[in-house]
Amino acid sequence: MRIAQFRQRLRDLGAKPCHEDRLLRGWSQVCSYDRVHSPAETFFPLALRNGLPAIEAELHGLARLHSEHPAGSGVARLLVELHDGSMVESVLLPRGGLCVSTQVGCAVGCVFCMSGRAGLLRQLGSAEIVAQVVLARRRRAVSKVVFMGMGEPAHNLDNVLEAIELLGTQGNIGHKNLVFSTVGDLRVFERLMDSPPIKLSPAGGRKSEREKQSSILVKPALALSLHTTDETLRARLLPRAPQIAVEELVDRAEVYARATSYPVQYQWTLLEGINDSNAELEGITRLLAGKYAVMNFIPFNNVDGLDYRRPSTERIATMVHTLKQHGILAKVRDSAGQEIEGACGQLRARAVKEKRGKKISFDTAIQGNAD
Repeated sequence: MRIAQFRQRLRDLGAKPCHEDRLLRGWSQVCSYDRVHSPAETFFPLALRNGLPAIEAELHGLARLHSEHPAGSGVARLLVELHDGSMVESVLLPRGGLCVSTQVGCAVGCVFCMSGRAGLLRQLGSAEIVAQVVLARRRRAVSKVVFMGMGEPAHNLDNVLEAIELLGTQGNIGHKNLVFSTVGDLRVFERLMDSPPIKLSPAGGRKSEREKQSSILVKPALALSLHTTDETLRARLLPRAPQIAVEELVDRAEVYARATSYPVQYQWTLLEGINDSNAELEGITRLLAGKYAVMNFIPFNNVDGLDYRRPSTERIATMVHTLKQHGILAKVRDSAGQEIEGACGQLRARAVKEKRGKKISFDTAIQGNAD
C-alpha cells in the first residue's frame, strides 16, 4: 500500500486534510487510540468514523515481527513479515536509530552483500516502509531512520520519498535524521534537488497538485555507497549499479550537501586485500579533501558462501588515522549482527530456507501417507 492510496481512501470517506494529518500523525508516532481520536465523535465525519476500524486493522497488518535478534550495544535485528508473507529486515540501532528496508531483495547485486543474491523480488509500498518504523516504535523510541536495509532506494524512488515526506512531517523525525542511501543514481540527485512547492506557477497561481507531488518537501541527508575510487573495481563490486564516474558522483553529492547543510555520508565496506590499499587512501584523499563529507568505513560482515574478509583492526585504524591527517572525517561503523551472523539479508535468507525445508518435509509426509 502507498500512503497516497491511504490518503485517497480517507478522502473517499469524507476526510479533510486536517483529518488525514491527524490520523497519519497518530499512526506514524504510535500514539494511543484515545489520544489520536478523542473526541472522534465530533471531529471526524461519520463515514470516516465508521471506516476507521477496518483501515487501522489494515495498517496494523502491513508489518509484523517475525523474530528479534539482539546483537549487543543497543542493537537488534528485526526480521519483519509483510502482509503477503514476504520478509525484510530492520535494525534497531543505538541512540534511537533505525535502519529500514525498501525492497524485498535487491537488483544491484553487490558481490559482498546477501540481500541481492536472489535479485529483486518486489518493491515495498511507502506505507510498508513507514510500517517498519511503526513496528520499531512499538518497541522503543525512534528519532533517526536510515534507508540502508535491503534494497536500493533509488530503484523504488517514489515510495521511498513518499515515506520520507511522511516521517519528516507527521512522523516527527528531523530532516537531517532521515538518511537516503544509494549506490549512485542520477535520478536521486535530480529529485532530491527539487524545490519545495512554495513558488508561484508561471500563470501567477499556486502550483497544481501534480506539480506539488513532483517536489520534495523533506530534504533528507544523503549517504553514498562508494566502496572504491577505482571505477573498474567498482563495476566489479557493484555489477548493476549505474556506470557513473566516481568524480561525478562526488561532485553531485557535494552540491546537495552544500544546499542542505548536511554532510554526505560515504559508505565503504572494507574488504581485505581489495579496497583497503594505500592507493585507495590516496584516491579518497583526492576526492574528498575539502568536501563536506564523512567517510564511514564498514568492516565486512562474514556471509556464508563468500570468501571476503575484513581487514585487521590495526589496518582499519591506520586508514582512519591517515584520512584524519588529511582533514577528512572518518569513522568506523561496524555492521550490526556479527554475533548472530546477521549481515543484511542473512536473517531473511535463513528464514526462507527454513520455510522451504518445512514445506518439503510436509510435502514428503503427505506423499508418504498417500503411498
